[in-house]
Amino acid sequence: MRTQRQVVDYALQRKALLADVYSGRLGTMEVCDANPYLVRAARFHGAPSDVTCPVCRREPVTKVSWVYGDELKHASGSARAPEELARMANLFEEFTVYVVEVCRTCGWNHLVQSYVLGTRGLDTPKPRRRTAAE
Repeated sequence: MRTQRQVVDYALQRKALLADVYSGRLGTMEVCDANPYLVRAARFHGAPSDVTCPVCRREPVTKVSWVYGDELKHASGSARAPEELARMANLFEEFTVYVVEVCRTCGWNHLVQSYVLGTRGLDTPKPRRRTAAE
């Protein structure tokens, strides 16, 4: 997406956590603790990935994007499909997206990336919202 900015990648944190699991310092029950709501969001709003679950190695993880921002109002804190993110990026000035990878089999979940989307800082004017009176 062309408005994606302030990207933070959590790959090093993920790698360190998995090293602890593989060495036995952490048990799989400590890292495979996905909330049922997160697993449901992965099913309905997630995007499949090519990355196999690093814990159970049974299926590819699903990436779920969560959106947060004051301008989003009631939609803040909800999972959104990638197509919805593209549409929202053109409608709102600024909001943050957190991408979480989830294994629907074993419950592994980890924050993969975060970034900011929106029209703030672009040269194009924000489209005027229509009201019922217009």
